[in-house]
Amino acid sequence: MLVESDDRFADPHAFLIGTPKAGTTWLASTLSQHPEIALSNPKEPNIIATHKGTFTRSEENPDWDYYDSCFEDEGLRLDASIHSFACPEAPRRISERFENPLFILSLREPVARTFSHWRMIVDTGEAEKNGTDWSDFEVAWKDDRLRCDTMYGSSMRRWLEFFPLSSFFIIGSDAMRSRPIEILREIESFLDLNNHDYDTNMDRHSNSANRRRPISKLGILVRHVFSLIPRFIKGPIVRILQKRDLNIYSAPILSRKVPRLSPQEKHYRLCMPEITKEMDLLTELTGFGTSDWATFPEFSEPTTKNQD
Repeated sequence: MLVESDDRFADPHAFLIGTPKAGTTWLASTLSQHPEIALSNPKEPNIIATHKGTFTRSEENPDWDYYDSCFEDEGLRLDASIHSFACPEAPRRISERFENPLFILSLREPVARTFSHWRMIVDTGEAEKNGTDWSDFEVAWKDDRLRCDTMYGSSMRRWLEFFPLSSFFIIGSDAMRSRPIEILREIESFLDLNNHDYDTNMDRHSNSANRRRPISKLGILVRHVFSLIPRFIKGPIVRILQKRDLNIYSAPILSRKVPRLSPQEKHYRLCMPEITKEMDLLTELTGFGTSDWATFPEFSEPTTKNQD
């Protein structure tokens, strides 16, 4: 409900604000199983922030009526627009609209996160569609549209200008992989929810590289046809697919395989001078430990191990 005196949303509201390629797809899908959580539809409305994804930016004010229509179920509303963390306008807009919102922030070792984000954009052809050549990682790293999501300290400083640190649950993606149930219990406590028995299958509820297949020409045609169907008709179909965590466009006939790569030492040497400052600032502001991220891993051969 809206409080008429200041037009602010008073019911419980939570945001999974970021970051891309840090286990957010798995986390949103898993939390959506909880009967007390109403995950937005789509998972990433991208309405409040000026960052509508990796490339798109818009200074238009949020369409709050449309935003409300993205929540079809009763319960704690959860908006999983993960590019919000890097958006300079999102903290102010949320503070003006919502009373006591809560934020879940999933972080990943920053070079690996950036590399994985870059590979996703290259694999899916999104950069090319946006008139950008990101075929070289060094070129992409210089582009703020990739780098901004890795500036953890600077982004956190902006959020803390509007919200207390107690409003944030900060977690590393490695912890979600190593102890998922424990992390989910901590999130339930943070959100003041009852315990739920989750399906925590990482392979199923994720946006990993082996599930991220570039769409084929036939897939593009199918997606275009599906986009022409009115939302009220395709809505039930989309919800069924989301509940079952199915992506029809990853089917072999609608997509193609791509090689899986991980960052090498040269990528760390390129990024770490700036990232080190960001890690130090994040720790100073929040106490979140980043010591495990602060050294160059040793690489000899490209590895297929991936964490998305």
